[in-house]
Amino acid sequence: MIKKKFDSLIFSISVILLIYIIYKSEFYWSGEKRDYYLIYYIFSLALIGFSFLIFFINEKLKIYIKIFFFSILFSFYLFEFYITFHFKGKIQEITKFEIFNDMKKKDKNVKITMASVSFLKKNLNIFPLSGVSNSTTIACSENGYFSVYNSDRYGFNNPDAEWDNQEIEYLLLGDSFTHGSCVNRPDDIASVLRTISKKPSINLGNLGNGPLIEYATLREFYPKKVNKVLWLYFEGNDILGLDQELKNHFLINYIKDENYSQNLKLKQKNVDNIINKIIKKEVDKKHKQKNDRKLIKKIPLLNFVDIAKFFKFYESRKLFFHSNPIIQPEFKEIIMLANKLAETNGSKFYFVYLPEYKRYKKITFYDDRNYKEIKKILEGLNIPLIDIHTKVFKKNKNPLEFFPGEKIGHYNELGYKKTAEAIFNYTEK
Repeated sequence: MIKKKFDSLIFSISVILLIYIIYKSEFYWSGEKRDYYLIYYIFSLALIGFSFLIFFINEKLKIYIKIFFFSILFSFYLFEFYITFHFKGKIQEITKFEIFNDMKKKDKNVKITMASVSFLKKNLNIFPLSGVSNSTTIACSENGYFSVYNSDRYGFNNPDAEWDNQEIEYLLLGDSFTHGSCVNRPDDIASVLRTISKKPSINLGNLGNGPLIEYATLREFYPKKVNKVLWLYFEGNDILGLDQELKNHFLINYIKDENYSQNLKLKQKNVDNIINKIIKKEVDKKHKQKNDRKLIKKIPLLNFVDIAKFFKFYESRKLFFHSNPIIQPEFKEIIMLANKLAETNGSKFYFVYLPEYKRYKKITFYDDRNYKEIKKILEGLNIPLIDIHTKVFKKNKNPLEFFPGEKIGHYNELGYKKTAEAIFNYTEK
């Protein structure tokens, strides 16, 4: 009787799983991600077929099948447990705040990096697009050290004197890869360009930036004379947050009105005050967590969200399956507006495509449909494409050597250097 109930339970779970997949694919995503969910459809239908056949198999064979099935399932969860700890980087996050506290004792003006995207849902009187100005800023650690830089007058990762130049050769826009995360100057892309071109370069990149934030940044901080504008697009996540950006009442104005401006160059003190308050809250929060004896630290599976992700093989699916986010129509509009702004200001606009780690990790499945679609968009707009995948990574026998310890993350010093060299060679034709 118990065995039959167990078989019925397995069959019921299989049906519920199929219903859940149908809901996610056809209702939650309105069929837009049907191709992505295809493999889950196949798996759930196979599971239903298998659990149905179990009713008609003799008991001895049934026991062997169940042992085999649960052994496989147990192995999968062991792997999920391993990569959850391996990739989450919780220890690094805590250490970053510990370093901040140590440096604060010697330098009261020390800060930590703050992503512009983190302001999307905050009720602010302005929308900051940079960090705290003229400050020692702690970034991240992927290469065996924490990267630290002195921010410029507007809170970006540049030597402040770059803004005093009458003519700028390279103006860079992008996310953390453009920002130069996890390496020190002069190893970031903008610094390498300064070195090899012997001309001024200004880096307007920041953590977590999406297309609309980058366009807004271009509008707010465009220097008087720029020869080349570089839009650095990271394929891993650059369009993931565009939906949220489009909902922000500050950012949407940059699309609706080509004359709109927050005049952020004149409001840096306000930006500094906003970010300083947020940093203080984050530091206080981490300090409270550290002193809370009831909190079991460094174990990422202790809250409901993480437990749910664990049982759904969240990290394993991220590693093995590349989900293609939808390229919204606004993405093309933003690139077109950025190109138009560059041309109006007498600058040449270039689109730089930065590949992600999963493209080269052989155990993962990589879907390059978005890569092809973006190339078509650029061809239609007649915008030059600097494809770092084909010009740098694909030519190398081991592309993973451009990542820290050949593990997932930002580019290392070599990866940034080769990227900058490819940009220089292309733009100097």
